[in-house]
Amino acid sequence: MRNTRFCSLCAAVAGIMPALVQAAEEPALDATANGFIMICAALVILMSIPGIALFYGGMVRSKNMLSVLVQVLVTFSMMYVLWMIFGYSLAMSSGDASGIHLFFGDFSRILLLGITPETVDPHNLSELCYFAFQGAFAAITACLILGGFAERIKFSGLLIMLAFWFCLAYIPSWHMVWGGGWLDSSFGVLDFAGGTVVHINASICGLVGAYFIGKRLGYGRESMAPHSLTITMIGTCLLWFGWFGFNAGSELAPDGVSALAFVNTVIAPAAAALSWMSLEWILRGQPSMLGACSGAIAGLVAITPACGFVSAASSLVIGLMAGAVCLWGVTGLKKMLHVDDTLDVFGIHGLGGILGALLTGVFCSPDLGGTGFGAGNETILQQVFGQFVSVVVTVIWTALVAFGGFYLAKVLTGVRVSRDQERQGLDLSYHGERAYNH
Repeated sequence: MRNTRFCSLCAAVAGIMPALVQAAEEPALDATANGFIMICAALVILMSIPGIALFYGGMVRSKNMLSVLVQVLVTFSMMYVLWMIFGYSLAMSSGDASGIHLFFGDFSRILLLGITPETVDPHNLSELCYFAFQGAFAAITACLILGGFAERIKFSGLLIMLAFWFCLAYIPSWHMVWGGGWLDSSFGVLDFAGGTVVHINASICGLVGAYFIGKRLGYGRESMAPHSLTITMIGTCLLWFGWFGFNAGSELAPDGVSALAFVNTVIAPAAAALSWMSLEWILRGQPSMLGACSGAIAGLVAITPACGFVSAASSLVIGLMAGAVCLWGVTGLKKMLHVDDTLDVFGIHGLGGILGALLTGVFCSPDLGGTGFGAGNETILQQVFGQFVSVVVTVIWTALVAFGGFYLAKVLTGVRVSRDQERQGLDLSYHGERAYNH
């Protein structure tokens, strides 16, 4: 009788063991981390609307201020909708790092099907929360592009190009670096918060657009000074504030690494602002506020891929270098390229992103106070090589996609407004409204 009861007990235990093992393997919601990421997602949204809108808007002429605000708001909205419909699904890991899945995920999460308030992702977050956080990244990346050809692009052409770029440039870049795709699995690329995925990607598209659309009427002959540096300063502050969510939030948990990213997001831009302003003071005889603002953004861009991997001392070096390199980018290099990059998207986000991506491979070394190399890399040389490959792939891939997107838009609707519309300003001639009634 005792043996029978014992056998029954064993059978019962054996029956519930698989369920217990499965429960132990399933991620459990971390309420603290979930709340932290919701706040960070809101901060990243703040970076776009109103951060980028005001930062860019203040630097254009007053007759085009409203057009920039409209472009940023609608671009942000369109990217979030596309991210929800299919972008999130195609960017995420498919669990298979071969074939097409080296560049894209799968269709399992189309329209967020199967994701409920109870769904917990591998980061112990509500998957809805993770979706919202990464959606803000997709939206802000597209908004950054607008500065390359502001004041002259046709609104319909812009939207067509951005949809094309989102499908064939942003999604595969995200998957290759963050979704277990080719660059992640083959080269151990380190990109904490978006040096390649966000900044290099956006800047190359903006640069291609500046070449494709052509220079503004009167460029080099007429004054095209910013109409309100006060507004640009406000936009800079909003961007810097939101960048804490951008960088620290990319750890996906409120821990020591997110604290490191937070601190580096203070140090690097502060150093870059001082570096840019000091060099400008020496070279031009005057320290400008636009220079200080541009330097701060350059430092934020450069530290983005490195912020959770490098020490505070290393972030200081990265910031100082970013201020100098990006100052040259918007002065010397811009003239060499013979391009009208309206708001210096490539000079700041492109060069800053490239510099940051490469220096991440150097300063992530434990010997220099970093947190360690990427998977499969054991030396600085190996890591820098992987970072270099990621930069080259992103530049070439995005340039080809961007050209295709602008060409498609030109065929379908055109990409540049008429000369009369451009002369009058896009606010009134294209949108039928004014930013200022005076």
